[in-house]
Amino acid sequence: MAVWFQVYDPLGNLALSALVAAIPAILLLALIAGFNVKIHRAALVALAACLLIAIFVYRMPVGLAAASAIDGAGYGLFPIGWLVLNIIFFYRLTVKQGHFDVMRRSLVHVAPDPRIQLILIAYAFGAFLEGMAGFGAPVAVVAALLIQLGFSPLRASGLALVADTAPVAFGSLGIPLVTLQQVTDLNLRGLSTTTAGLLAGFALLIPSLIVVMLSGWRGLAGVWPAALVAGLSYSVTQYLVAVFLGPWLAAPLASIACIVAMVLLLRVWRPRQLLRFDSDGKLVPTAHIPSIANETNKAIFKAWLPWGVLTLLILIWGLPIFPAALDKNAGFNFPWLAGLVHRAPPIDLPGAPGIKAFFKLNILAVPGTGILLGAIIVGPLIGISPRAWFKTYAETFWSIRLSLVTMAAMLALGYVTRYSGTDGTMGLALAHSGSLYPFFGTLLGWIGAAITGSDTSSNVLFGSLQKITSQQLGLNPVLMGAANTCGGVMGKMVSSQSIVVASTATNWYGHEGRILRYVFLTSLSLASLMGALVWLAANCPPFTALVAK
Repeated sequence: MAVWFQVYDPLGNLALSALVAAIPAILLLALIAGFNVKIHRAALVALAACLLIAIFVYRMPVGLAAASAIDGAGYGLFPIGWLVLNIIFFYRLTVKQGHFDVMRRSLVHVAPDPRIQLILIAYAFGAFLEGMAGFGAPVAVVAALLIQLGFSPLRASGLALVADTAPVAFGSLGIPLVTLQQVTDLNLRGLSTTTAGLLAGFALLIPSLIVVMLSGWRGLAGVWPAALVAGLSYSVTQYLVAVFLGPWLAAPLASIACIVAMVLLLRVWRPRQLLRFDSDGKLVPTAHIPSIANETNKAIFKAWLPWGVLTLLILIWGLPIFPAALDKNAGFNFPWLAGLVHRAPPIDLPGAPGIKAFFKLNILAVPGTGILLGAIIVGPLIGISPRAWFKTYAETFWSIRLSLVTMAAMLALGYVTRYSGTDGTMGLALAHSGSLYPFFGTLLGWIGAAITGSDTSSNVLFGSLQKITSQQLGLNPVLMGAANTCGGVMGKMVSSQSIVVASTATNWYGHEGRILRYVFLTSLSLASLMGALVWLAANCPPFTALVAK
């Protein structure tokens, strides 16, 4: 098949071309949030629209368009769908034997207030999972835990998504920034330092934000010491590690510091007025701290054992040396696609090689396999028979089949967007914002993550554009690279991929429109605030000190 070069203004008017390029994303959001169309159907309609635009407007060869869609669908199923399937299966095993109820009661005894549970599980523990594994694991695990603690499916899904904001830039051991450095050849330590500086204030405020979303400002007034301790311990640790050690361990170490700080705080402090969920899911005052006197230490240990095993395996799978030793470079160059699509200036440099299309089949190295191994280990330990084990796995697969279809369709949409060049069109349109580019360049990262579901993918899509545009406008390219990453942090919570993971984990598939509406304004507001901060960092002392020298 012949080589094809992307065209970014097929209609001869960049604004009009950008509007057409945005049709699939607009259509997807309208169908989900406005017309309550089931998300798998909306994703397939948006994918069809994207393919038609790529082929008939952008003149992308049919074979390349089809190959890019198949490649993306494959990635949606593996490793993302594989991870979601196994984490939901693991969770159902613990529920099936009743151990989850024991774990819930013991956790409520230690942290009896839902506001404290939210900070401890969604913010602190979720950050650990994001820092070590990523790929949807934190949202899936946290949402599943919250729903068992009495949170409604909407709150469990939405709050898990919002809480997963602080660690995303340093997720999966710093992969978003490491990838950005590879794409742009910018200084990695500078990117890490600048990103940490831009995110520090947001990381500090996220615990307060999720408590307000749960219980309002009055609710925050009752637990502000916990929100402050969590935000300070996390944000300060993440900043120091990112500045002095680099991006790799910033999120994991910060989350551990946060968990330790919260445990120590709860030894000497409790809210004056405890809250609990009533039968209607509303927060009401209570003076009762649930007792675990009827639970033996053995029962409590057995209830927590599966999640201890899971955490240990995620930690092991997150260490670079472990997956690399299992199946390094396992996979293949995707046929009829690898190296055949070339980005053109100004999105990429003249003579740049074609876009890679290497499909990784590193089945042993991905977190989903580690989670499946955990289920194999835990099954006999909690009394699951082999017959019940396989039956539960089959039931889990059947229950999330439409979620898997959605993930495949959404990633296919993202890949067609990337390979057709429609993403470049939208990026170039924003790049024409002149002196406001620091603001709109940040929103570009938000768009990238919202479309692809990944901060890393957003950096791959727009990293080169950010560098080239910033140099043309006399801006610091390190700042705009970090801005792309930070914008992506805010955009991940509204990506269809993330929302489907959350709805699947809470057994609330089909209500993705409600989840999107719940988090959309928060996401856009945070992205706009980040854009304003980036503009100040580009133009106004003392904010310019946020940029690494």
